Amino acid sequence: MWSCRLSKIKNRQIKQSIANSKAVAEAQVSHSFRQNRSEPAYSYFFSTAGRWQNLAELCVAGNLLAILLALAEAHSWQALSATRVLLFMLYINWVLLSFTAIIERLQPRLQQWGLTALLVFGFVLLQGIIFSTTLILNVFLFFGQNFTFRGLTSGTALQGMVLHLSYGGLLGAFCFRYLYIREQWTRQQHSELNARIQAMQARIHPHFLFNSLNSAISLIAVDPDKAEQMLLDLSRLFRASFQELKLVKLQDEIELCQRYLAIEQIRLGKRLHLEWKLLNPELFSQVQIPLLTLQPLLENSIFHGVEQNLSTSTVSVLVEITHNQVNIVITNPYIQDKINLRQGHGIAIDNVKQRLMAYYGRAVIFRTFAGDGMYTTVVQYPYK
Repeated sequence: MWSCRLSKIKNRQIKQSIANSKAVAEAQVSHSFRQNRSEPAYSYFFSTAGRWQNLAELCVAGNLLAILLALAEAHSWQALSATRVLLFMLYINWVLLSFTAIIERLQPRLQQWGLTALLVFGFVLLQGIIFSTTLILNVFLFFGQNFTFRGLTSGTALQGMVLHLSYGGLLGAFCFRYLYIREQWTRQQHSELNARIQAMQARIHPHFLFNSLNSAISLIAVDPDKAEQMLLDLSRLFRASFQELKLVKLQDEIELCQRYLAIEQIRLGKRLHLEWKLLNPELFSQVQIPLLTLQPLLENSIFHGVEQNLSTSTVSVLVEITHNQVNIVITNPYIQDKINLRQGHGIAIDNVKQRLMAYYGRAVIFRTFAGDGMYTTVVQYPYK
């Protein structure tokens, strides 16, 4: 039933709406930065090299460089040979693919290196690939022409080596400059997101804290055990909100959300009805999610779907893992006027989306739908 609901959500032509949120807990520090940690700073420099988008961009730029090199060799467009252009393209693409494959293979070890060491290693590796490729090609060409290795000299084996290494220096400078700019752009995005998260924390924590403390105080005389449990859940939630923004197990994130909802259940009583649907829970300990990703979405549902209604409201949560993908669907009732009144201030929802994209790239699907008095949030991302 839930899988059918997810399929219907994707195909329904209903009005899309973005609700705002006064999210309670957002992490303070981006996991992508290690400046405040004792371990070495890991650069995005090589971590992005194997991604298809960046690799495609490098290959396109490399092919343009191949055309320029072939044109420089021909001295004019009329003398430009398509065969020479093709050879340059094959050579440069081979070097780029080999470089990327080796970096991806060595990535776990390179994570502990600094940026300077990575740059030096990358340049040496690139030149080594060019040296070995040129050497092997010269040897094979000699054998193809003579069907024997007799007469093969070092001069023949190293023919054009200096020129190719010069091309390698040019290609390396171009590629490393590209990756460096990509890294700085990514760092800037994370810095801006981190600043927004910190600004949110300063504003939203009192809202949830005061409501929860007031509820706990009212329970002390009536039900001290429930008040104690509520304060323990509140302590656990706020401890998580001040932790580093990092990847955690999906199971831990769900347990944290259940603590949050337990607090809201005590505060709202019969007005809040929860419906959980957890499919393939045995995989939740193997799947990761950014800390405090699900909780702000649930609080958004509570704020707009329950607090605005005096009658019983149902908040439904579906979490399932299918085909190497995590699907999260949250539904709650809403009042049209309330949503429109606060439209354009979806800070928490936007931050959750950006945090997911920071870890999982453009494969993340984040959609919100509003129709027939029901508000739905759909989150999908590949699990690693």
